[in-house]
Amino acid sequence: MSDVSALDPKLEQVNQRLKAARMGLQIERRGSKLNLRGTLPPRPGSHRLRPHQQRLRLDLPATAAGLKQAEQEVKVIAAKLIQKTFDWRDYLDISGGGRLIQMDLPQKVQAFQEHMLAHPKRGSNPGSVRTTWDKAYAPYLNKLLHIAGDRPNLSLPEAIYLTVQDTAAHTRSRQVCCTAMSAFAQFLHLDLPIDLKTYWGDYGTAKTQKRDLPTDDEILNFCDRIPNPAWRFVYGVMATYGLRNHEVFFCDYTALKTGDPKGVIEVLETTKTGSHQVWPFYPDWVERFQLRDVNLPPLNTDLTETTLQRIGQLVSTQFRRYNLPISPYDLRHAWAVRTIHLGIPDTVAAKMMGHSVAIHTRTYHRWITGRDQQLAVDAAMMRLSNRSSALQSE
Repeated sequence: MSDVSALDPKLEQVNQRLKAARMGLQIERRGSKLNLRGTLPPRPGSHRLRPHQQRLRLDLPATAAGLKQAEQEVKVIAAKLIQKTFDWRDYLDISGGGRLIQMDLPQKVQAFQEHMLAHPKRGSNPGSVRTTWDKAYAPYLNKLLHIAGDRPNLSLPEAIYLTVQDTAAHTRSRQVCCTAMSAFAQFLHLDLPIDLKTYWGDYGTAKTQKRDLPTDDEILNFCDRIPNPAWRFVYGVMATYGLRNHEVFFCDYTALKTGDPKGVIEVLETTKTGSHQVWPFYPDWVERFQLRDVNLPPLNTDLTETTLQRIGQLVSTQFRRYNLPISPYDLRHAWAVRTIHLGIPDTVAAKMMGHSVAIHTRTYHRWITGRDQQLAVDAAMMRLSNRSSALQSE
């Protein structure tokens, strides 16, 4: 009898105890390793819909110590099955090897990052996924690691709550932190006794500061401050089509190049919100900014080497370099308010901007200033005057 097979009598005794306790699981030896066997839920990606007989690899040695640990593992898994909290992801090897249940916190964060980047939401693209991770997840998970490292006596839920509370209350940062921590806890199957949404506060779009947007004349005049024709093109496209900073570099400009009078451009799938078409407002700005001569600055747009956020930052840097008194997003916001004055339905304008109707109305209708209202009233009065004149002449 080999050294490994010498464990079999003890293994049989353990399995008899497990059977008598109705655990529903048995331990088996496969070579020099111990596994579990029993009725388990379908694995991720399985075509099976109901629990069925399966093996669960424990990666434990076929020794007396390994057998003792395996018996304890059976009890833990049996309890999870009863509570319907068993999840295969705790026991399957993830990218890079290892299992969540065996990892320390830095390893779990690394596993979460790999999961987020490898399993983007439907319709997302690699560039926007990487940008979202770098901007909305990494800073707060790094904060969590720092807090947990400084205070090792904290449980993980306690460290998560402290991380959230370490951000300013009633701010966008607090909301983003809550979202990141919630997603991380869900990935770990970690039950948080207090829903993190209770920490959001009353921050919202209605709380954001209104902007003093540039007038149309100011937008035209500011462009003349840019000596570089390529960056003038970027400025003009953003002003005419309301694009995000990075979207300028991920558009199909065929209609402009071929002289199509409509001048419709298509924002490509690569961008933050996916493919959508945009019409120029105002159409005559296409010629005013010479947009048919498509002339983009030679930036690196390979999203395997850079990110959408980085590209957007380069645009903002150029605005500062040329001492423009507005930000790139002021051009986008001015475009949105312009479409409201022109009577473009919110559903249409929101689609062209690549966001929801709710965000569009909640954000941009608040930015209509007294100046904007007066322009709208003047236009309406002009239409009434023309209508009255037409009726009198009949």
